[in-house]
Amino acid sequence: MIGILIFPDFQLLDAAGPIAAFEIAARFASNAPAIRTLAAKAGPVRSSSGVEMLARGFKPSAAITTLIIAGGNGVRGPATCPATLAFVRRMAGRGIRVASVCSGAYVLAEAGLLDGRRATTHWQRTPHFVKSYPKIKLEPDQIFVRDGNIWSSAGITAGIDLALAMITEDYGDEIAQNTARQLVLYHRRSGGQSQFSSLLELKTPNGRFGPLLAWAREHLDSPLTVEDLAEKAGMSSRHFTRAFIAETGTTPSKAVERLRIEVARQRVQSSGEAIERVAEITGFRDPERMRRAFIRAFGQPPQSLRRAARAL
Repeated sequence: MIGILIFPDFQLLDAAGPIAAFEIAARFASNAPAIRTLAAKAGPVRSSSGVEMLARGFKPSAAITTLIIAGGNGVRGPATCPATLAFVRRMAGRGIRVASVCSGAYVLAEAGLLDGRRATTHWQRTPHFVKSYPKIKLEPDQIFVRDGNIWSSAGITAGIDLALAMITEDYGDEIAQNTARQLVLYHRRSGGQSQFSSLLELKTPNGRFGPLLAWAREHLDSPLTVEDLAEKAGMSSRHFTRAFIAETGTTPSKAVERLRIEVARQRVQSSGEAIERVAEITGFRDPERMRRAFIRAFGQPPQSLRRAARAL
């Protein structure tokens, strides 16, 4: 049985995303487990959107094989509820998979299940989470993290990525891929991928420089100097730089480096290409230059990110 733990003011998609993924996977797999929503108090539980889900209480059940804790604005409730924390500890103590989506990591943290472990949560929660739980090895740039039988994921839609990773473990890659296609996902993201997109991080990625940045992302092996970008935009270098900073909040050179880092990271984590080749394709040219950029961005060199991705 897949148990989805919810509480008043939970984020609806934190629960509904994994539920949909497991429900669709069950169409392709035989002997798929049932899915149940659980709460400290049985009955309808109101999400932060106002939509309610009907939940069962915390009755002991040997049928539960995976417990996923939703996040949301009301997470302080379950994170300070003795009955909820005791239930989560009891499930983890049985050795089953226990996971969190988004701020549901606070429940795992308060239950003491993340001490000394790697974990992640929504990037906006990072400063408070790190300050509150110094014993936890938080990896704020990860989509999801697995440490033993304890899993955690980033914000909202990352719960679907986490569920797909579990489906892969349970039923194999083919069923996971079929599930992802049924969900109309572009692709199934690995846990080691970034929570962020360099284009989305810019202030106005769809403004007048949106097409230019999309073009730059497809031509990272070119020099992409300010002069190159200004010419492509049909502007003088000085005017282009001022306008670009005003619209995107960063300089052209920094935007290009962020694009290079993002694409390089994807290739490092998802392929077996030589690091030197990745550096060449993404415009870093020199592997040492790429290594320094990775350390600035992620605190780790490319080789470490590749090892972490393969360990998931």
